[in-house]
Amino acid sequence: MKNIKNSTYHISLYLIIPAIFAGFAVLSSILSFRLTQYTLNHNLDPGIHILWASVIISIIGLLFGFLIVWVILKPIRDFVKNAESVLPPETQDSTIKKPEGQLEEWNNVFKRVTTVLSMVDARQIFPEIIAESEIMRGLLAQINKVAPTDSTALITGESGTGKELVATSIFKQSKRNDKPFIKLNCVAIAKELWESELFGHEKGAFTGAVAQKPGKFELADKGTLFLDEIGDMPLETQAKMLRVLQEREFERVGGTRTIKVDVRFIAATNKNLEEMVSQGTFREDLYFRLNVVNLNVPPLRERKEDIPLLVQHFCKKAPKKIQISPVALQLLMENSSWPGNIRELQNTIERASVMCESGVIESEHLPDNIVGSGFIPPSLSFAESDPENNKNNFSLNEHLAMAEKNIIIEALRKTSGVQSKASIMLGINQRSLWHRIKKYEIDTSVFK
Repeated sequence: MKNIKNSTYHISLYLIIPAIFAGFAVLSSILSFRLTQYTLNHNLDPGIHILWASVIISIIGLLFGFLIVWVILKPIRDFVKNAESVLPPETQDSTIKKPEGQLEEWNNVFKRVTTVLSMVDARQIFPEIIAESEIMRGLLAQINKVAPTDSTALITGESGTGKELVATSIFKQSKRNDKPFIKLNCVAIAKELWESELFGHEKGAFTGAVAQKPGKFELADKGTLFLDEIGDMPLETQAKMLRVLQEREFERVGGTRTIKVDVRFIAATNKNLEEMVSQGTFREDLYFRLNVVNLNVPPLRERKEDIPLLVQHFCKKAPKKIQISPVALQLLMENSSWPGNIRELQNTIERASVMCESGVIESEHLPDNIVGSGFIPPSLSFAESDPENNKNNFSLNEHLAMAEKNIIIEALRKTSGVQSKASIMLGINQRSLWHRIKKYEIDTSVFK
């Protein structure tokens, strides 16, 4: 006996719903026509009969519509309910308009789910880049688009923002990730060695050239060449660099044979190349050839919500087991413009891990430029103040504000950032706690 397979057909809702309403409209028209025809054939008043028929059809249509909406929207309602139970609570902000109506509320939940999924996606694709901020998610999305192509990418940003890490991520996600990835720091090359470094040289090409040497272009053939700090490349080298970008060919120093290469170029700089072009210190044609896809890495001060993640990462990399107190973490987030960016933050955590003996980084282990610009540390003694010099005195209000802020931070730490629990612990209502959090600019996300 043959087994009979059940065939399952899936029809799109885009077809089902219009078909249902169209069929209902056709059925109503046929019923009205037949009813009118019947009343006229029997010398009856068609008006009253059609009116009652319309009422009955409307009620049936209404009930049928409720049924369709319930069947379609029930999975959405269940999803929203489950999503709200697992999503992190939204930050309360009086400036943000609360959603009005169910659809707007659902749309808000979908946006939050999309944000969380984009974070997870970023962590999976770029595990080496520690970031969850919106501005960095935008950058990661750009990287994800440009990586699989062979387009030339120009990475810009301040020193210490992680431009080399971005270049490495592009390479790892590219189609050339199994080929060479050659890096060249343009700052570290002496002026007279530029051509030899880029193009290589033949034996005897100059004094000291005792053997043939391939250049970076040749080594990167079929792969990727990363030129870091390209703004420091001399003008005369820029012209020869342009030819390689355009023609994909060059000759070694002292050689006559033309060498063709297939190389993907990535460049990075902490300088303003447009300004350098206007000043005549960088070739305009080379700039446009490099600037096919521009990826700007934001400074740390524009993505401070990433600081807790970065601090946690650097604490794990510390030579000994280390943690950071909520007060110290809050100081790191609030009280520095981070001119050295992520590199400066990493050095700060490394220094603090060496200085602390308890295994927990406190405010006193942080540099003076960070602690001094924030609230007064609890260890401050009144005896340190000079009554004759008002600049070194701190008012009672400042001490009380500092104490209140520390108490709130400690309550948030013990409740993992849940404000409703923290308000109960502090004996105040949640709205009052929220106003204090806003007043002291406390980032509750660091405690979750």
